[in-house]
Amino acid sequence: MRYNTRYRSASFYSSYFPNGVKWLLISNVVMFVLMDLAQNTSYGQFFNLLALVPRAVVFHFAIWQLGTYLFLHGGVLHLLFNMFTLWMFGITLEREWGTRRFLKYYFVCGIGAGLCDVGVNALLGNWSTSTIGASGAIYGLLLAFGVLFPDVTILFFFLFPIRARYFVMIYGALALYGALHVNTGVSNIAHLGGMAFGFVYLKMHFPALRLDDLRLWYRNYKLQRNKKKFQVYMRKRGSGRGPWVN
Repeated sequence: MRYNTRYRSASFYSSYFPNGVKWLLISNVVMFVLMDLAQNTSYGQFFNLLALVPRAVVFHFAIWQLGTYLFLHGGVLHLLFNMFTLWMFGITLEREWGTRRFLKYYFVCGIGAGLCDVGVNALLGNWSTSTIGASGAIYGLLLAFGVLFPDVTILFFFLFPIRARYFVMIYGALALYGALHVNTGVSNIAHLGGMAFGFVYLKMHFPALRLDDLRLWYRNYKLQRNKKKFQVYMRKRGSGRGPWVN
């Protein structure tokens, strides 16, 4: 199946609210409320069984945790950030793909992120680490949006306009930086894992998605850099002859 990403545009605002995003939002909010209500009761232990713990997955075959951890969040801000990002980018992707393909991609990224988190923590000996949150799947959505709509303008921190491709690159670089430095309580490995599984999924299901856009960006970057060098050279040679006109 060919999928052309050139000259694509996206709208973040539409009267159509797709079912996949809607029910993911509802499910996450409901789980958060139930988890909060059960926190100081005997039912709180039940939610602990839903969090992603490497020891439980590897030694006790708690495979369900690879899916259930996506619906748990550690606080209101954690929930709001993930749900806002899901709404912002998920609606456009679901409109493009349809609900079934969108949900499949979402859970592939989320489960893949969980596998990466379990694998890395197991290698480091962090068997009892508990991971919750939909961020792995969310980062997969960011990657897909950046690939399919690379030139759409996004307000970075709601202030600075930036193209989607660079927005995704920045978030990926921040996740990589976080993964290589001191543990801050954020599973950057899961973030990177969600993006990695999302990239593999897109390559497998959309063969037309090559690295053409990245190569084109790099060629344009080199062209602009050489052009600036040439302009600087000509200014030096022609100093005092008036302003440079491009």
